[in-house]
Amino acid sequence: MKIKTCALGLAIVAMMAAAFSYAFAPRLSAWAQQDNKQDQKKSQQQKQQPQKPQKPEQEEPTIKFGTKLVNVLFSVQDKQNHYLNDLKQEDVQIFENGQPQDIFTFKRELDLPLTMAILVDTSGSEEYMLPQLKDSGGRFVDSVVRTGKDTVAVIKFEGEATVMQELTSNPKRVRKALEDISFIAAPPVSIYGGATPPINGGSRQGGTSLYDSIIATSADMLAKEPGRKTIILLTDGEDTTSRMKLDEAINESLRSEVVIYSIGIGDQGRYGVDEGVLKKLSDSTGGRAVFPKNPRDLDKAFTQLEQDLRQQYLLAYEPKNEATDGGFRKLEIRVVNRNVKDLKIRHRKGYYAPQG
Repeated sequence: MKIKTCALGLAIVAMMAAAFSYAFAPRLSAWAQQDNKQDQKKSQQQKQQPQKPQKPEQEEPTIKFGTKLVNVLFSVQDKQNHYLNDLKQEDVQIFENGQPQDIFTFKRELDLPLTMAILVDTSGSEEYMLPQLKDSGGRFVDSVVRTGKDTVAVIKFEGEATVMQELTSNPKRVRKALEDISFIAAPPVSIYGGATPPINGGSRQGGTSLYDSIIATSADMLAKEPGRKTIILLTDGEDTTSRMKLDEAINESLRSEVVIYSIGIGDQGRYGVDEGVLKKLSDSTGGRAVFPKNPRDLDKAFTQLEQDLRQQYLLAYEPKNEATDGGFRKLEIRVVNRNVKDLKIRHRKGYYAPQG
């Protein structure tokens, strides 16, 4: 009895499905035909419309991995010593060995970290100026150094260089290091004239090893540091005991991308200042040499250096000369599109290509 009932139910369902199919078949067929006609109409319209030519894909600029960008910091002043702070990339040209280069990056540099080594001459020629140098230098540090961002080291030198403070971003430690610098008198004069010869024959105490100190600071302390790298040199420019030469000091600074700012000051009555040496050191590396005559001028000199450090541009380019021959490449920056004459452009005079 149950099987018959299920069979009867299935038969009724089948009859109802057939009835629905019969009732809706014309309408479904009409919908399908309508959709088919619309598709055919769209296909005909697409065939009738002229095909738009496809735009060729733009080539992406080629980036040469392994090619080192050359970074050049520079500042520009007019003949009234006013800084030009509104230069744009199109106003500047960079030449390497006389060949124009394509600038990759250009911006006014206000926030790049500063890595600075203060080199203080403690030889006999600086004995009476040392207290003023330390005091003005401390004020300069307080004004320039941004805690946690910039780093400063303090090094004193005479016959040998001595690190008083490793690189630190704490201005108090820098000031303490400057305060701890003291003058050391030269060895006594012997009956034969000159300083008493040391037992080991190797000491240079009482001399001034300016060039050796610059080379050691550039190569051993600053070369691997990022950002702007600067030496603030407080000296009269006299060198009496260096094993290296002036040109070697300049070349090592260029290799390490270090800019030298010189404050030429000494005992004017007894020793004077070698302005030629300090100008060559600073001009070749993109810095500035100033020569204060008194304590008031000394503060002005530090103010000038601070302005230079805060009024710089940075440009970078990929050298067209790809040779890795370790050779020296001469740099020149020109300002164009400006109706201004006698501009002073400070930048390093060249760099050494990678060796490889």
